[in-house]
Amino acid sequence: MTPNEGLSQHLERRRRLAHAMAEGLAVVPTAPERVRNRDTHFPYRFDSHFYYLTGFAEPDAVLVLTAQGKSILFCRERNEEREIWDGFRHGPQAARERFAFDEAWPIAALDEKVVELLENQPALHYPVGADAEWDARAMRWLNAVRAKGRAGIAAPERVQDVRALVDSMRLVKDAQELALMRRAARIAAAAHRRAMQATRPGRNEYEIEAELLYEFRRNGAQFPAYSPIVAGGANSCVLHYVFNDAPLRDGELLLIDAGCELDGYASDITRTFPVNGRFSAAQREAYDIVAAAQAAAMDKVRPGNAWNEPHEAAVRVLAQGMLDLGLLKGGLEEVLEKQAYKRFYMHRTGHWLGLDVHDAGEYKRAGQWRPLEPGMTLTVEPGLYIRAADDVPERLRNIGIRIEDDVVVTSNACEVITAEAPKGVAEIEALMRDARPRD
Repeated sequence: MTPNEGLSQHLERRRRLAHAMAEGLAVVPTAPERVRNRDTHFPYRFDSHFYYLTGFAEPDAVLVLTAQGKSILFCRERNEEREIWDGFRHGPQAARERFAFDEAWPIAALDEKVVELLENQPALHYPVGADAEWDARAMRWLNAVRAKGRAGIAAPERVQDVRALVDSMRLVKDAQELALMRRAARIAAAAHRRAMQATRPGRNEYEIEAELLYEFRRNGAQFPAYSPIVAGGANSCVLHYVFNDAPLRDGELLLIDAGCELDGYASDITRTFPVNGRFSAAQREAYDIVAAAQAAAMDKVRPGNAWNEPHEAAVRVLAQGMLDLGLLKGGLEEVLEKQAYKRFYMHRTGHWLGLDVHDAGEYKRAGQWRPLEPGMTLTVEPGLYIRAADDVPERLRNIGIRIEDDVVVTSNACEVITAEAPKGVAEIEALMRDARPRD
């Protein structure tokens, strides 16, 4: 994406938000820097809503937008001493020119300017409830305007959450967003291939995590999109396992859930494969069920279908698979009605994906599952988690399998943008076999 493309993209988003507001003033702050320990900070990550509207990646910044479309940035001033320590700052003047704001002011002027801008406005839009300090600050602005009542100045009568409007905008990705997400998906897929090639008995989960992180960074991704899950054996049955510190054992499976973040946009892939490069009969039997569930779900990812249809399709296949494996007893309809399948499959089959791994946007509107539209991006990730128990066949114990891909809803179906990460049994085994040293 060229600078001009990014500029027009953010201008258009601000225009759309102003139109959606209809009236009033929006205030959208970015995320603060966070202290990690003592005088060191976590690597900075901007607020997704703010970045979506501005493209401005520095901390201590706020976007103010009027319903008439006037956009104002408040940001840090240039500071030679701080820039020696922390790096370049745009400053208000350069930021206004570079990011096409109508005005830009030092962040220290925010309170004074916002109070002026709120005079005689009918509504204040900001992230209500997201941060207690910002809630208190907004109340101070409103009270400052109310104090001018005797001069004939009216304060906003309504306070609304601006995130609801931006969430709706973010659900459908534009061409530039999709291009970034395809690149992030390719990088993550390459990392999963590398992890498969590096895995063998005797290595440790963290060694494989290191392979993933290396591949992310060497291809330009700035961060992992979330803490990678590298879970061998029984750990694969822990949905959010992140310790990644156990040895990898012969005969066990390794579940890896890992994606990268590229220019703010996330990828999210899960693959499960045998540590020794060969699926056992029981592992393959369980794996084939999850693969079939994902295929059934993918078939339902098309425009006009409700959000829940892929999940329902996956659950039906998984529930029948649990019966076939002897994990559950009874008939399929009974298992579905009583939700007995939740013992071995307890999560949903996907989530929105974008600037956030679990991206912005409602799944239901007015009590109805949202229909899918072209340009929406989501994950499809059925799983089967068979913890050891007396009533579980021994051959199936501690088998945890999840297969997750990132998909874009197209005009008549879906595009799997993570397809370069191997998931067929034969494909996985061949990749791992070819990576092993020859005797």
